[in-house]
Amino acid sequence: MRRVIILSAFLCFFQLSYNQFFNEKTLTLNQVINFISTDYVDSVNTDELIEKVITDMLHDLDPHSAYISKDEVKEMNEPLEGSFEGIGIMFNILNDTILVVSPISGGPSEKVGLMAGDRIVKIDGENVGGIGITNSEVQRRLKGPKGTEVDVSIKRRKVKQLLNFTITRDIIPINSLDASYMVKPGIGYIKINRFALTTMKEFNEAIEKLKEEGMKDIILDLGGNGGGYLQVAFWLADEFLGNNRMIVYTEGTNNPRQEYKASKEGLLENNNIVVIIDEGSASASEILSGALQDWDRGIIIGRRSFGKGLVQKQYELPDGSMIRLTIARYYTPTGRLIQKPYENGTDEYERDLVNRFLRGEPFNRDSIHFPDSLKYKTLVNGRTVYGGGGIMPDIFIPLDTNYYSNYYQELIRKGILNRFVLTYLDFNRGDLKKEYSSFNKFKDKFSVSEALLKDLIKFAEENDLEFDEEGFNISKIQLQLVLKARIAGDIWTTSEFYEIINSKSKEVHKAVDILENWQDYQHDILN
Repeated sequence: MRRVIILSAFLCFFQLSYNQFFNEKTLTLNQVINFISTDYVDSVNTDELIEKVITDMLHDLDPHSAYISKDEVKEMNEPLEGSFEGIGIMFNILNDTILVVSPISGGPSEKVGLMAGDRIVKIDGENVGGIGITNSEVQRRLKGPKGTEVDVSIKRRKVKQLLNFTITRDIIPINSLDASYMVKPGIGYIKINRFALTTMKEFNEAIEKLKEEGMKDIILDLGGNGGGYLQVAFWLADEFLGNNRMIVYTEGTNNPRQEYKASKEGLLENNNIVVIIDEGSASASEILSGALQDWDRGIIIGRRSFGKGLVQKQYELPDGSMIRLTIARYYTPTGRLIQKPYENGTDEYERDLVNRFLRGEPFNRDSIHFPDSLKYKTLVNGRTVYGGGGIMPDIFIPLDTNYYSNYYQELIRKGILNRFVLTYLDFNRGDLKKEYSSFNKFKDKFSVSEALLKDLIKFAEENDLEFDEEGFNISKIQLQLVLKARIAGDIWTTSEFYEIINSKSKEVHKAVDILENWQDYQHDILN
């Protein structure tokens, strides 16, 4: 009885001390801010000051805890929610004018008759051409609540007068699936750019279509996929793994272990799969590829993934802002920690990818060293896999830089190549559509001519990029490929863009080879 009383007294004292500490420190912070706002020599924006305190505090915890201002919350959520409210166009700013690259299929702009190549010169009667308008300003003017209207005036090539449209804003989908097509008979390809609320719907629709076209095996491209919702990665993994197999588990000091297991018969449990990852594949991408690797379910190819395995929970604050706080860590079914180390501070953590390049990791597998303590055994065949941050692929494919040159990089970095394609299509879209009535015809027959390359060189010089013959010759084949892909993507969709680009992709070619010779690779890799 005496022990119980002593323990109770201790707990009460501990709780009182904790509450007193918390209240004292909170009061101290409030007093400091109050002193600054009332007595400081210069005027101070206290809202900004408080935001900085919160930001710095979270920054010191780990690389992924963060403060998100009220204005940033909606912008951050839109890609993951899979939709926004607006008029439904893809646009670019070309020669200080808003150019409609493509109206989104089924969206309000397409319904009223906007076309690719149209120039928006007025919004709600106000001139927006030649005034230095920015992308964010265009979005601010054209986005808005569903059901509201916006008036736009359009200049259309070969039409003398301005065309006026009243567009009723609606919910516009944001696709998380970039491409789906048949690479070869029996082999389908799907590229996912993030794990959003709409991903499973998009994925299932793509799978159904590919199966109708004869798909038996699949290439899943997660290159550059920075993650998204954990639940969506779990749902997608469930389509490949048998019932009750663990997909991932999470654990933290204040959050006990929580396991996520496959719970149903998946659509693709009997299909062979190759997953492509790279240094840009993070979080949910690593959960999915790690689970498939641990269960010897598929073959992972590419380069070591990013290594983000911290679980964030979002907490809304009274002013509409929020904090994203790390509450646990992700572990693959074998117990591998996905998160790479960050003990040396956030700055060093953020330099990790640069350091990988300096060590030569993207180019040579032998530059990557794992201590014995980071070796794990897969759950079916007992293969060796590695922890320590990120997912190491079963087959390493070095980064291809043979076509890199400063000239090529400047064409991309300065947006010159993109503006050139937009300008070229502005004059030639109609003729191209007449000559190439289908994408397959374009893919087989269209080639980037020497004349078109000369036009690109001239366009670049007009945009202050001096011609570099040596750099051009190094990058010429790649430039022809990218030009053709971008033209295809503009006339059709991103799926056609990737179908062209992937025709020279080492990763995709290797994936096809694996699937065509599955028994050999299964014996060499998965056993």
